[in-house]
Amino acid sequence: MISRILIVSDVSDTRAKGLAARLDRRGAVVATVPLAAIEFDTGKPSGLSIPGFDGALPDAVLVRSIAAGSFEAVTRRLGVLHAFAKLSIPVWNSAQAIERCVDKSMTTFLLKNAGLPTPPTFAVEGRAQAEAIAERELPFTPLVLKPLFGAQGRGIRLIETLSDLPAEDEVNGVYYLQHYVPRPGPPFRDFRVFVCAGEVLAMMSRRGDDWITNINRGAVPEQISGHGETELAALARAAAAAMSADFAGVDIVPAADGKMFVLEVNSMPAWSGLQSVAAVNIADAIADALLKFLADRTETAAARPYRLTAPANS
Repeated sequence: MISRILIVSDVSDTRAKGLAARLDRRGAVVATVPLAAIEFDTGKPSGLSIPGFDGALPDAVLVRSIAAGSFEAVTRRLGVLHAFAKLSIPVWNSAQAIERCVDKSMTTFLLKNAGLPTPPTFAVEGRAQAEAIAERELPFTPLVLKPLFGAQGRGIRLIETLSDLPAEDEVNGVYYLQHYVPRPGPPFRDFRVFVCAGEVLAMMSRRGDDWITNINRGAVPEQISGHGETELAALARAAAAAMSADFAGVDIVPAADGKMFVLEVNSMPAWSGLQSVAAVNIADAIADALLKFLADRTETAAARPYRLTAPANS
């Protein structure tokens, strides 16, 4: 059976193109469409109108990226992903997983709830509440302020005194504060582990002179050797499962004493830096995992025995 795959991507990046090419090579029919272009339309049998599908529905949806927008626009776009799930169409990653990962406060709540090591974290509204937390915590540890919604290290600040706290309008009134994990440096180091369908595809160390070790900030990707690969893999798989993510990039930082802490789970991860040191082709592995999932789903449905319904008593 030929699988029809919808790749949702609001930018025409190399990763979306690579995924489409690899699915196409495996015999799938692929369309790449911005989520903003998919319409709710109650005149359609499914209630959705998807460019390039002529009224039909895909067999699966693969979410590569969702563009920023107004609260209303983002809510509608996530609603489209929820609608696919309601129509029993697999979505990698689901709207629920994306919502959990995008909201850092929910991410850390779920990591903690799953028993995974993550730094003490506080998410509050208003500077007065942020100051109360800082006054209580700063005598013992610096704090890291992160945007509640953000990626690639943008907007992160180290809070060492009350005066380091930004004004409310700079953080939209929400302060996400996390204990700084002390570690040797410079150079500083953390880990990115890529999980897909419950398996670790690849992992890397990111080394940089800045304590914020994102590749786009100048950190260098390196292969991992002798840094506890088994522990990293176990933590990453558990973190992705806690988010219900089908694939994810999990960020893990080692403390000075060697203890590992899970910081973030990315539901729409980039992998250019990781691919430069990975033995496996990540796009190939995602394509294979998704098509295997669909094949197994079809096989399970075909093997399910029919139930004979007894006639109603007359």
